[in-house]
Amino acid sequence: QVLLVESGGGLVQPGGSLRLSCAAAGFTFSQYTMSWYRQAPGKERELVAAVVSATTINYADSVKGRFIISRDNAKNTVYLQMNSLKPEDTAVYYCKAASWLGSREYWGQGTQVTVSS
Repeated sequence: QVLLVESGGGLVQPGGSLRLSCAAAGFTFSQYTMSWYRQAPGKERELVAAVVSATTINYADSVKGRFIISRDNAKNTVYLQMNSLKPEDTAVYYCKAASWLGSREYWGQGTQVTVSS
């Protein structure tokens, strides 16, 4: 069975940091693009960051320079290091796995990130 288990969300003050983790199981992790999305209340879900390999990474403009996505294929885990957090970063963050060739797509359950004083 495919499983994406997210952790690391919570409440932080503006300027603080959080690291989200997404542990994957049930598929060939190294052959999937891993990404993080987020959805704030009343807004559409948006791509935050995606990583194919260590040298193939994309970020939303709103998080460039503040967030870092990385993956550890040996641990089947993708991370999102979030620094200099802003209130507008408040959202539910979702982990997504997308296969390169087989049109398979999996989502995590989402984890709440709240940035507030």
